Amino acid sequence: MKLFYSPNACSLAPHIVLREIGIPFELVKVDLQQHLTTSGEDFYQLNSKGQVPLLQLDDGQLLTEGAIISQFLVDQAKRDDLLPKINTLPRYQVLAWMNFIASEIHKAYSPFFHESYGEQTKALFTEILIQHYAWIDQQLTGQLYLTGNDLSIADIYLFVVTRWAGFIGLELTHFKYLTSFMQRVANRQTVLDAIMAETE
Repeated sequence: MKLFYSPNACSLAPHIVLREIGIPFELVKVDLQQHLTTSGEDFYQLNSKGQVPLLQLDDGQLLTEGAIISQFLVDQAKRDDLLPKINTLPRYQVLAWMNFIASEIHKAYSPFFHESYGEQTKALFTEILIQHYAWIDQQLTGQLYLTGNDLSIADIYLFVVTRWAGFIGLELTHFKYLTSFMQRVANRQTVLDAIMAETE
């Protein structure tokens, strides 16, 4: 199994998931500017969207979209702690968070990583992010993670995209529950190992 990634991208989320479930995998770094892998392979030939993450299974089949890859991995590993069983409400509560993070948090960072967006647009999305994080901070009151006191794939996804706040100068430390959450996830050995592996 191969995970195609780019450092500090959203591909870090399924990377962490792979380490949480403990199955063997190979990391393949992608230069998103040149759209080449470290071996010189044209990444567009593997994923015509040109985006990471991309998961390549041992039989050659491919899967894209980080939120879906994370779900697939934990289901294959039967890790009900990271994503509860199908046809149970807790599963769909985790998936509701996954959808919210993908549509409202992840996408709100896009203008900061594209030169075509002006400062007025970035200011608007800064306010949107702050509003969303204020709400998330409230949801974390009295619990360790988004859906309670157990880590899920939604927590991993939120951690990864929220790290981008530091890259764009977005101050979030006044959200005390969110700050504690970020520190809690950052201290997990799987997270430390994944970040270290992507900086080598």
